[in-house]
Amino acid sequence: MSGHQQEHPGYEHAMTPPSDCGEESYTGSGRLTGKVALITGGDSGIGRAVAIAFAREGADVAFGHLPAEEEDGKEVERLVTDAGRRVLRVPGDLTDPQACRDLVARTVDAFGRLDVLVNNAAFQMVRERLEDIPDEEWDRTIATNLDAMFHVTKAALPHLGAGASIINTTSINSDNPPPGLIAYDATKAGIANFTAALARQYGDRGIRANSVAPGPIWTPLIPATMPAEAVASFGQDTPLGRAGQPVELAPVYVMLASDEASYVSGARIAVTGGTPIL
Repeated sequence: MSGHQQEHPGYEHAMTPPSDCGEESYTGSGRLTGKVALITGGDSGIGRAVAIAFAREGADVAFGHLPAEEEDGKEVERLVTDAGRRVLRVPGDLTDPQACRDLVARTVDAFGRLDVLVNNAAFQMVRERLEDIPDEEWDRTIATNLDAMFHVTKAALPHLGAGASIINTTSINSDNPPPGLIAYDATKAGIANFTAALARQYGDRGIRANSVAPGPIWTPLIPATMPAEAVASFGQDTPLGRAGQPVELAPVYVMLASDEASYVSGARIAVTGGTPIL
């Protein structure tokens, strides 16, 4: 990886080198035909790769993104449309609980149903010491990574029926927390436990809940939140010796969203380049 940096929130169109979200490589096979999916943070990185894969697997896709990410969001909108699927793009800041509820409401209004929910939007910032974290940055991390997941999921549950799938993006950091990302680490552990409890709460309704735990993945969040030296060596300490690409996560989300995973609930799937999670 280069040591290039961006201003937060980071943009897919400015990545150097470019990340691979499957724009040219992902080929679907109808595994999600007829489903409606909602993805938070769908403009770039893992969310973008999931949106592309879901559309090419036959799903209609709604996704949210920050208003500043308009250019990337419009490109994802085009990619979903080019796959022959309906798309709904909803700019908004999910640190506002009402924006979370509106995102779900607009999705159901547009498509008439909801089958798959992917809570993926995230914020992080590297800080060497706890004392270096501004109070408002801690609050923003919690609000983006945990609170938004709660509000979106709560709003979505009345619309989810038997066979529905909730997929939450956690992280290897939930088990192996690097000290410079303590706020992010705490939220990702929370997501893992939230998901496990959700699976147990809603199994009687036939709703599945699982999480995906990525390792180092080359997304705009990395150059926008890490120092240049960390960006330059990003992912080199994995057993595979490199960072992953967003497209390498997409098949896991597709599997968890599909009816093929009808007995998979309460799982946490590692996509880490070889580093185990507990």
